[in-house]
Amino acid sequence: MYAVAPAPANPLFGRGLLSIEELTPAELSWLVRLARYLKAAPSHEHRSLLRGRTLALLFEKPSLRTRVSFEVAMQQLGGQTLFAAGGEFLIGTRETPEDAAHVLSRYVDAIVIRTHAHEPLVQFARASSVPVINGLSAAAHPCQALADVLTIEERFGSLAGLTITYLGDARNNVAYSLAQASVMLGARVHFGAPNSHRPSEAMLAALNALGESSGGTARAFADPVRAARGADVLYTDVWTSMGEERYRERNDAMLRPYAVTDALLGYAQPHAIFMHCLPAHRGEEVSADVIDGAKSAVFDQAENRMHAQKALLVALLTDAKGMPQ
Repeated sequence: MYAVAPAPANPLFGRGLLSIEELTPAELSWLVRLARYLKAAPSHEHRSLLRGRTLALLFEKPSLRTRVSFEVAMQQLGGQTLFAAGGEFLIGTRETPEDAAHVLSRYVDAIVIRTHAHEPLVQFARASSVPVINGLSAAAHPCQALADVLTIEERFGSLAGLTITYLGDARNNVAYSLAQASVMLGARVHFGAPNSHRPSEAMLAALNALGESSGGTARAFADPVRAARGADVLYTDVWTSMGEERYRERNDAMLRPYAVTDALLGYAQPHAIFMHCLPAHRGEEVSADVIDGAKSAVFDQAENRMHAQKALLVALLTDAKGMPQ
């Protein structure tokens, strides 16, 4: 009689996620496989996975996709959500992050926080006894990155060896989280940005170190054509993030050459796709004919927020028995 090795334990059970770099490449790959599995299965098949569980959504910043995708994901997994916005929840303002975390951990099973500064979120997560998920902070947007790599993998099968070009403000949270996930899965990341908006040398070094085991690399180019040439994916975001409206005029002037147009898309591979985390400003960071054209993957990408977050919730809140390994 042969001994059967036990299935590996879920390494993410009970953990939280504040940034992509908290995952190993193997854990990230598993989350993407889990998301594809849950997406392919009829939603009623997994309606009992999180039955009786409650997810708190605590949002200091407004949201459409993050809130709705988490609420629908939780509902389809059999759980429920509660939502607090704006003045109802301000990390470290009405009370310390630690006090809020200690109390809320006794009410709910997991917490998603969408906030401004990253450090109070870290303080909150350290004090929490339930998983805490970063729904967006100034430093990172890991949930968006999970949906992004899920979308790219669906189109290409794997990120290994692909060139993913991010154009525009290459210092923001979306750019950094996308780059972290991409290099961990073996992609080449090109940033196309002026010197005023390019990633720091420390950030590039950190990305190259993160991708070392998988062959992923990161480079920055001042010339948008050099950044876009031969790319499999062109990605952009709004030029001015929420809370930085005072810089809009300056950003528009500096980033105009990095707008994704049909002409710039023409330097990418013939099979290249266009991605944007939304909301988008047509005629600014992207032309209408690109975002509404045949190469655009933005609405698949937006839908995949829900599927990626389903996978994350299942991974953090269950032992994931019966799920693909």
